[in-house]
Amino acid sequence: MKLWIMRHGQAHAMADSDPQRTLTARGHQEVREMAIELIDQPLEAILASPYTRAQQTAAEVVDVIGYRRAVATVPWLTPDDAPMAVLDFLAERSEKELLLVSHQPLVSQLISLLVEGNRQGHYPMATASLACLQLDFAAAGVAELLSLQAPAELRR
Repeated sequence: MKLWIMRHGQAHAMADSDPQRTLTARGHQEVREMAIELIDQPLEAILASPYTRAQQTAAEVVDVIGYRRAVATVPWLTPDDAPMAVLDFLAERSEKELLLVSHQPLVSQLISLLVEGNRQGHYPMATASLACLQLDFAAAGVAELLSLQAPAELRR
């Protein structure tokens, strides 16, 4: 499986609740810039956190890449979910190419768990960062990190 992991774009600091925070104009732009990396990738599914900023991020990706399926909203991709629980859900997936749209600290902890077998590795995931991992099956410590890019790196 090729697993893409994207952190939501920059979001407003204030809202009635954390799940309701929306993307800023810059957040929309940085997601669109990063989504270009996914053009021509044969994504079979996009799974996103139910939080507004993750839903908006997924919608921008869909628009940029011309994705024709619905984005699946899953409750196990929120900021405080356990990376091991995500791994359990991934083990049930059959897709060969999958995009997860989520939050910190979950995204960096999940990458660490997949690559190193623990959650202590340091994988910086600025807003709208995109990581690509290759794994034969969903288990701790078996993935190869193919790439990890932040929007700022694209502007060099």
